[in-house]
This record gives sequence, structure tokens and C-alpha cells, in this order.
Amino acid sequence: MTMIPQTYPYKYLHEYATAVLLKFGFSDEHAKLCATVFMAAELRGIPSHGIMRLNDFYPLLASGRMNVNPEFRIEHKTPSTALLDGDNTIGILPAHRGMQIAIEKAEHAGTGWVAVSNSSNFGITGYFAMMALEHDMIGFACTNTTPLVTPTFGIASMLGTNPIAVAVPTGKQPPFVADFATTPVTRGKVSIYEKEGEKMGFGFVEDAEGNPSDDPTVLNRGGHMLPLGGDREHGGHKGYCLGAIVDILSGVLSGANFGQFVPPMLALPLYDEQQGKGCGHFFGAMRIDAFSDSETFKGRMDKWIETMRNTKPAKGHDSVLIPGDPERECEERIAREGIRLLPQVMEESCAIAEKLGINFKKI
Repeated sequence: MTMIPQTYPYKYLHEYATAVLLKFGFSDEHAKLCATVFMAAELRGIPSHGIMRLNDFYPLLASGRMNVNPEFRIEHKTPSTALLDGDNTIGILPAHRGMQIAIEKAEHAGTGWVAVSNSSNFGITGYFAMMALEHDMIGFACTNTTPLVTPTFGIASMLGTNPIAVAVPTGKQPPFVADFATTPVTRGKVSIYEKEGEKMGFGFVEDAEGNPSDDPTVLNRGGHMLPLGGDREHGGHKGYCLGAIVDILSGVLSGANFGQFVPPMLALPLYDEQQGKGCGHFFGAMRIDAFSDSETFKGRMDKWIETMRNTKPAKGHDSVLIPGDPERECEERIAREGIRLLPQVMEESCAIAEKLGINFKKI
């Protein structure tokens, strides 16, 4: 019998996520910040980076692979740049601090850029880019991730899904927020297909020999994800280039691991050879008035969005897509209706709660 996803209030899941992290020894401030970022993913319609991602962190925390009392260190700096050591903790925490530093530097120098090493997966990329919006700045965030993606013409997992996010402030219109993986779907989305027992279509994954596949479980048998675009004929080499750029900024520049050496998200054995410390991130903040009058720019952004919205839509669509619209619409709806957890995610949460002696109920 097919189990129906269950709906939970935001507050209930935020408290669950906070309680899990407190049990492992994170400070109240750090536990609540992580819970907020997990919940931001749920609200914005990206459940692969919400409670599911917290549950993925559980074995890493239980095995002692993550530092729960991090002390972040700036290892190198200039007036507009910094290199931050994340002290091997949950990636949300050094990512948040890294973006704060980028914003602080932009306030003084016009732009700020921060590379982070010795970190781990930081969840939803857009959250950190959007931190710049309230400061009238353009925000940029990217990270390298567990190697699952094959380079063009290759049959080995050498890159992660390596997401990028850019947030741009506006005047009357909602902010422009582009938040996307450099693969057709995220690894978490593949996991959702797997948990739901569904095929996912071709162009997303391939088997260990490089043959096209629509089976999300193929990654468990040596298969690979494809870069954005899929094969060369459909522009997959461009997605590969995007993923490579993210890997260089996040991994090579920061001194973190890169490519196939990036530590796995799950509690799997680490790659024998290391090329740096943990995984890496890269953040940027650009003060609008470092380039032009802020209000003039935001008015021009409004006009840009209005111009795109007025494009004649294709048959079956009410309007063209503006980056940030789907997530914002999800946020409004889910905040009103509640957060739906897949049955398997709910069961995982119940099992973790029982092990830790905290409350989590099946609703």
C-alpha cells in the first residue's frame, strides 16, 4: 500500500531539527541557525535539502566525523577578500559566517569575496546568496559537493552537483534569485525518486559503463549523474564547464578538496588521497552603490523583470519564468499549508528521534 506524505507545522520540524543538533552538542545558536536553513529549503520547495538532509547528517554526527564546537579562523585576508577555515563542522555554519564576512568587506571595499575550506555540505545555496539582499547588495554563493558527476566523454564520478546561487535586489518586484545545480537535478532529487520508487526519465543519470539510464538507484551500483544539458549534443559540456568553475573557486582556490577527492556526504569511507581540507565554498557580495545609484539600479531591475513577465507565454503556461518565482510561490503556499514529509523521511526522523531520546510523532 502506498503511504501518503504527512504534513507538519514549520515550528514542529524546526524544533525537531534543533533538538537533534543540541543532542550532539551544538550550541543553541548554531543548532537554531542550522534548523532555520533546513526549514528554508522545505519552505522553498527543495525538500531534498531540508529534513532529509538533516537525516543524512545523522550518521556523520553519530560517527564523530563532524566538529560540533567549531572555531572559525581567517587564514588569509585583504580589504576585499578572505580565506576562512570552517573547522570541519556542518557546512551551514561556516557558510553563514563566510557570507557575513563577504558582506562586511563589501560595506567597506565595494565588493567582498570569501573562500571557505575544511567544511561540509551547507544545504540550500540560495539562502546564503539572499543574505546580501537586505544590505542592497548582489549576493553570490557556490559550493563543491560529493563527486557523482562524470565529465564530458568520461565514465567516472569526478565532480559534484556543484550548485550556484545569485540574488539581486529589486525595487517593487520580488528579488531575482537564481539557485541551481550544475546538473539537471540535485543528488537529493534523485534520492526522492529512489524513496518514491519511481523512474526519473533519461538524461539525468547513466550506468557504470556510461549507458543512459532512467533508474535513480543506478548511483548505488557505480553509476553517475550527468552534467547540466546531459550529453554533448544537448550542451552537457557547458554544464560540465559550470561545475568545473564552481569546483575551482570552491575547492582549488580555497585549499579544500576538489573533484573526486571531495568527502562524501554520507558516512562512507574517505577517499585515500586528500587534496585539501574538507569541501569548499565561495561567496561574494557586491554593493550596488559601488557601481551606480542603488535606487536607480533597483528601478532598472524592476523594468527588466516586468519586460520578461510581459513576454508572450508558450501554450499551456500563464507567464514566462522569472528566477526566484517558483521558490517564492512555494514558500507562500507551504507556510500556509504546512510541510509535507515523504513517508520514508518521516520514518527516518522517527528512528533518529528514538535513538536520541527526543520527541517526533507520526502525524
